[in-house]
Amino acid sequence: MAFDGVVTRALTRELHKCIGGRISKIHQPHHSDIVMQVRTPGETVKLLLSANPTYPRIHITTEEFTNPLEAPMFCMLLRKHCEGGVIESIEQIGMERIIHIDVRTRDELGDTATRRIIMEIMGKHSNIILIDPATGTILDSAMHVTLAISQYRQVTPGRTYVSPPSQDKRDPLAATEQEFISSIDWNSGRLDKQIVDGYTGISPLLAKEIVHRAKLANRETLWEAFSAVMEAVKAHAYAPSIVEHAGKAYFHVIELTHLASGATTPYPSVQTCLQAYYEGKALRDTVKQRAHDLIRFVTGERNKNEKKIEKLEQTLQEAHDADQFRLFGELITANMHQMKRGDTELVTVNWYDEAGGTITIPLDPLKTPSENLQAYYKRYNKAKNSLQIVSEQIEQAKAEILYLDGLLVQLGHASLKEAEEIRDELVEQGYMRDRKKRGPRKKKDTRPELETYVSTDGTEILVGKNNKQNEFLTNKLAASHETWLHTKDIPGSHVVIRSREYSEQTLLEAANLAAYFSRAKEGSQIPVDYTLIKHVKKPSGAKPGFVIYEQQRTLYVTPDEALVRQLKANASSTHSETR
Repeated sequence: MAFDGVVTRALTRELHKCIGGRISKIHQPHHSDIVMQVRTPGETVKLLLSANPTYPRIHITTEEFTNPLEAPMFCMLLRKHCEGGVIESIEQIGMERIIHIDVRTRDELGDTATRRIIMEIMGKHSNIILIDPATGTILDSAMHVTLAISQYRQVTPGRTYVSPPSQDKRDPLAATEQEFISSIDWNSGRLDKQIVDGYTGISPLLAKEIVHRAKLANRETLWEAFSAVMEAVKAHAYAPSIVEHAGKAYFHVIELTHLASGATTPYPSVQTCLQAYYEGKALRDTVKQRAHDLIRFVTGERNKNEKKIEKLEQTLQEAHDADQFRLFGELITANMHQMKRGDTELVTVNWYDEAGGTITIPLDPLKTPSENLQAYYKRYNKAKNSLQIVSEQIEQAKAEILYLDGLLVQLGHASLKEAEEIRDELVEQGYMRDRKKRGPRKKKDTRPELETYVSTDGTEILVGKNNKQNEFLTNKLAASHETWLHTKDIPGSHVVIRSREYSEQTLLEAANLAAYFSRAKEGSQIPVDYTLIKHVKKPSGAKPGFVIYEQQRTLYVTPDEALVRQLKANASSTHSETR
């Protein structure tokens, strides 16, 4: 992972702004995540500590989190020991991905005490641990590591804290030229791997960058490249950036010249770089874990309707043969005297054929001529009656698929709260049974929270992230003169520009939001319709979120995630200024 010791060093230096700050609130929105609100001189910041096995990290964030109604035990313990405390120090341990946050607080007797929050960023073994540094005793942790999981190191309340096992690597900041050159086996190849294996805090990504800068990669050039990078790290001369290369995103605090062919986005700080990289990724991962059964259920319902359409179309095809069954019946009636039980077919003149040709009619040998006649008339009547019914059922199934496709798109962008709103909708629509326990139910908030964005010229744009939000936005909140946008014939969000007059740029940015929050997110030149709210109507009895509209125009945009982040950042800064 790119979150290596060098990134940790750069991040720790930036986190020093929190030293002296008071921890005013602590929340645990997810079992692997802790969010601490820290009041520092001049501002209040949110410090995120995440032991997410896929996206472990620590940084200041502006993200909004949905907290559970009841705080988990670890969160309660952190509040008891650290809430109201002052951060005294934030230190990286060597060049490891381990950060110690010491908090001066008061114990149960009111005496001054110190508590240490340890953030270990180690992939799937990441953890957040609270200890008493005076005794080294673990008070609790986000992830408990028992003897069954690790024989070397257990992380459970009451045990003595033991640092993660040492890898016996060298400190890259202390390396001399002679030591570095002698540490490389020049006949073994894979110089980048040797650097990773030999030095603490260097990720494969950074090692590749060092080898790339060495060009010919002999003893002198490799040392020069290594030394130049380490001197920048020593001097805290960082260049945080995210590089989009070959369909993947990479980040680091050292310029990634070996990925120069990709699109590079520089950031003013490590914090903003990390938030831009991780924001959304971890949330979508968490939503998928929490709502896995929901996604599976909706996908299953969609597949059922596809199979239903296949069977109905087969029935429809048979129904179109109704006149053929009627003809067979009439010809059997005229030739009844020539037939007997056991016949497998009837070959006779087809009266309706102008050329006077013959026709072969299949017969059931187990049936009498009269029973074969009745069977064909029965099939004729059934086919004739089913034509209209089957056509209606096919249209209903197609509407169901369209609705379910919309839910899958919404789940792909949903927060945990929005995913729960989708679950409630499926219960209300009769797709699922209410899994909640019986008892008094809390009154639901009738006004859903909408996603707010602000265009480059300062115009507010609202986005519905599920059908409940879409209906509220389009049918209740938006004024008749405001502009409504939606991807053309593609499931997606309702988007509203909250202004009578706006620039062409605002229109394009709103269309970009509509395309981004749709099933066509990964596509290009996506058609987006736009019209006034007064031309948008919900048909009586239609599914949630379904509308019809007229007098629309269409424009084509390619979804831009960086633009979406910027429009969201505009909204956050506007909100901060008005508080």
